[in-house]
Amino acid sequence: MIRSATPAVARRTAPSATRRWGRIVAIGVGSCVVLIAAAVLIPLLTGWQTHAQSFPPLHARLQARVGPGTPAAVLLAVLAVVYAPRAATWRWRRLLVAVFAFGVAWMVSLAAVDGVSGLGAVLESHGEYLQTARRVDDVFALLREYISRIPLHSRDHWPVHLAGHPPGAVLFFVLLVRLGLGSAVVAGLVVIVVAATTAVAVLIVLRRLGAEHVARRAAPFLAAGPAAIWMGVSADAVFAATAAWAACALAIAATSRTRIAALSWGMLSGLLFGWCVMFSYGLPLLGLLVLAILWVARSWMPLPAVLAGGAVVVLGFAVAGFAWWEALPVLQRRYWDGIASSRPGAYWTWADLAALSVSAGPWVGAGVAVAVVEVLGRRGRGLRAAGRRRDGRWTTAILTLAVLLIVLLADASQMSRAEVERIWLPFVPWLLASTGLLPARWRRVGIVVQVCAALVVQHLIWSQW
Repeated sequence: MIRSATPAVARRTAPSATRRWGRIVAIGVGSCVVLIAAAVLIPLLTGWQTHAQSFPPLHARLQARVGPGTPAAVLLAVLAVVYAPRAATWRWRRLLVAVFAFGVAWMVSLAAVDGVSGLGAVLESHGEYLQTARRVDDVFALLREYISRIPLHSRDHWPVHLAGHPPGAVLFFVLLVRLGLGSAVVAGLVVIVVAATTAVAVLIVLRRLGAEHVARRAAPFLAAGPAAIWMGVSADAVFAATAAWAACALAIAATSRTRIAALSWGMLSGLLFGWCVMFSYGLPLLGLLVLAILWVARSWMPLPAVLAGGAVVVLGFAVAGFAWWEALPVLQRRYWDGIASSRPGAYWTWADLAALSVSAGPWVGAGVAVAVVEVLGRRGRGLRAAGRRRDGRWTTAILTLAVLLIVLLADASQMSRAEVERIWLPFVPWLLASTGLLPARWRRVGIVVQVCAALVVQHLIWSQW
């Protein structure tokens, strides 16, 4: 009697579980789709001036086109759909190599929709770093005069991106120029290669924290998706990669068996996080990710080394002439003296989340919704008990929600009105990691949605970034 009842129970509960997963996915994806639709249609129907070119919430305009990269992009999209279910069974190193190689090919093909120039035209524009980097012959003089050239009304004020970022960003391109990699296309290819390592670093973090099974399932979403449109041509992709490898070093530190290893890897992590602070004024918010990693790893030993490493970088820049804490209020004044003051907060406070949904792809909503349910479900059984039973799903959910909180704080700061499809790239991979929490059925559907979204956006919308 007992053996015969078991299949009956399974038959009764399976449809219930399927419906439950369906509701979670529908709520998550539906929220993203509604946000995107509202952000596009409300300005279009009301004439609301949002000051972000002609296709808000993206800093973009409608421009349907095909190009040399189109056939390769379509082929890669098909390969992603076909091989995504099998990727979870590959050997770990093969999976990492495949994710990296696919990421490079995917970004190159999408950028090449606009021809060879698509690989570097964005970096060559006046507001970007490359033109200034070619003119820098004294790095220390650059650092000493950096703050004085941030204000919009100052003599020889910086272009918009240099003014809006600490000098670490332009110094990356100064390094490329010094290495003979300063042409637009070559610099673009370097950015693509660096950007493709981001997914690898995130996967290693998950594995070190006991979530390898989640990492394997999320791998296709980290390699293929709309974020590649901006990752392949934006300096913010370099910021994302640096942040991911900083987190990777931290995860290794937090799971090391010896004190020396923990402190050594912690110092490396701090140095990389320090460079993140020198890349972008918003990246100190990654401190929440640091705390989340240490908490789920149940190890606070690396924290002093991380803080020391970060201080070395920030104080080193200060000694050389650029004090981050002095620059921040000057940057804030420059920000509000520019177009940001014309961009309505009543729109961008929520439309930024719509732009993030486009960049990450609408299926990010499904993953985030599952992460919320995962944490709330365990909270209902008691946080202390849940902490004792931490596993890969719990770990991934905590990291996802930590980064979601970072996004909400960045949004609340009002210092990112528009352009977050590029600015928030460092946060996207951590949100997409949550797709590994989905059942196989919804992952199969999700990867189709993600690659189709990338193809549609790249071929119908021209982005300035």
